[in-house]
Amino acid sequence: MTFTTRPTLQGTFGMASSTHWIASQTAMRVLERGGNAFDAAVAAGFVLHVVEPHLNGPGGEVPAIIATAEDPTPRVLAGQGPAPAGATIEHFTSMGFELIPGSGPLAAAVPGAVDAWLLLLRDHGTQTLQEVLEPAISYAASGHPIGERVCATVSSVQELFESDWTTSAELWLRDGSAPEPGSLFANPAYAQTLRRLVDEGRATGPSRETQIEGARRAWSQGFVAEAVEKFSRRPFRDSSGQAHPGVLTGADMAGFEASWEEPVTLDWHGVTVSKIQPWGQGPALLQTLTILDALDDPAALDPSTVQGIHPIAEALKLAFADREAWYGDGYDVPLKTLLSAGYAAERAALIGDRASGDVRPGSPDGREPKIAAHLRERAQREGAPRDATVGEPTVDTRGDAGEATVDANGVTRGDTCHVDVVDRWGNMISATPSGGWLQSSPTIPELGFPLGSRLQMFWLEEGLASSLAPGRRPRTTLTPTMVHRDGRPVLACGSPGGDQQEQWQLLFLLRHLIGGQSLQEAIDAPTWHTTSFPGSFYPREVEPAVLVVEDRLGGDVLSGLGGRGHKVQLAGPWSLGRMCAVSRNPGTGIVAAAANPRGMQGYACGR
Repeated sequence: MTFTTRPTLQGTFGMASSTHWIASQTAMRVLERGGNAFDAAVAAGFVLHVVEPHLNGPGGEVPAIIATAEDPTPRVLAGQGPAPAGATIEHFTSMGFELIPGSGPLAAAVPGAVDAWLLLLRDHGTQTLQEVLEPAISYAASGHPIGERVCATVSSVQELFESDWTTSAELWLRDGSAPEPGSLFANPAYAQTLRRLVDEGRATGPSRETQIEGARRAWSQGFVAEAVEKFSRRPFRDSSGQAHPGVLTGADMAGFEASWEEPVTLDWHGVTVSKIQPWGQGPALLQTLTILDALDDPAALDPSTVQGIHPIAEALKLAFADREAWYGDGYDVPLKTLLSAGYAAERAALIGDRASGDVRPGSPDGREPKIAAHLRERAQREGAPRDATVGEPTVDTRGDAGEATVDANGVTRGDTCHVDVVDRWGNMISATPSGGWLQSSPTIPELGFPLGSRLQMFWLEEGLASSLAPGRRPRTTLTPTMVHRDGRPVLACGSPGGDQQEQWQLLFLLRHLIGGQSLQEAIDAPTWHTTSFPGSFYPREVEPAVLVVEDRLGGDVLSGLGGRGHKVQLAGPWSLGRMCAVSRNPGTGIVAAAANPRGMQGYACGR
């Protein structure tokens, strides 16, 4: 029996797994009170705004994939807000920007998370708005023991808060310092925002659905939108080091509604894997699976050996190069070809014995790939050839359980939450809320939360798959996953981690679906990822041939990877990945769950 840090939980009633134990237990409380998986996920989602504010917030976004007991067909909840009407390439370039800032009001997309959670509750929940928001209201009003990583994030941007983002300083600093880990922290303004949503919803009528719609209007057309527009016009310092006002307006808020979409699916080794459409990075995981199959080598499906890690890493680089060239909202994405066996064979033929350091997008249907000039110029400056050189493993100072890295101007990457829930009836959801971080933009004082900074994922260059344009959604890194077998949902999973989300999920799926490991075994196993492709976050870096690894992989494996030209960076033994997962056996009704032990914050619960 393989040692695990925790057991894989099993039961028949219901399971929840999230990146914070309070959110997981909140979801379980809802199930115990008769709610379904969707009620539970919404309650957990709003609690995550309170307990993980450095990783998500009401000003952010949430994509999710669901399957219901009545209709197991997977559906995508699209809670990614678009670029505001004033967010044009001309507006940014006229101020001298080459890249969209990674923080501050200018980087704000239309907030999508709250409307998406409420849409889910209206269409598939059973409980009232007051019932599902009560836990978040309680924690925001009365406080919760604040986590160490939240405090560290506040400390890292304290100077910015004190010198410019003074509304954030008023909320987050206590006697001139970040709060102490474990101290009771409350956000009364956000509690009042949620109470007002409940009250304005209740005033619209007696039915559950009517009240939810009333709250949605209060958010997008009422007091929230009014406060957002007023505050967005104020100039604040962003990652450029200069102060600029935002462009988000109440009209932008009113013009957005979360929606339901079809997922992208791939039939693979007896299961069907579902991801969001290519306005996000989800199909990159599916592409990687097709490339690995084209290699026709069982050893290439083992992410624990040199014989597996090398081709998996190279396949990921190829898929993510295609993400850069072809994925984007409102773009003619050749998705059918990108996921075809013939195209996968072409891409697989590029995988050699040595690690590649190049960004190599393909030409599906004979179309010429387009890469941002910023990336082309960087590649020219770095020179060629770009194969890695053999060397001793180095220490990666950025690997930290998938948590945020933050600089003094609020520039962040890898900040996200995740929650999975399955109930006794067979309802299942995988949701990845993110954005609207406490360090992304100044706090709106009367609302108790900041706007997000998702626009940084656009390019300020015309003609690219992810070029900035009003009304387009940024190509998000948020990527929930659902797996079906014989038409029934059997697994929901996901992870924070920015560009690493897809990679960590891939390793988990290979270990669980192919290697036969339990949920907890697959989560606990040594994790790794590559950074040898264009990053999605400001300043959009590429690190040719770099492979970031947990050193538990072992000396022989690390040496073998170096021998193949990978620039191995050690991230510590327990530092990468923040996977969550729930599963259900449709034949027996047994449900299971597991959560990541790294960082000592994610937990699963159930019975």
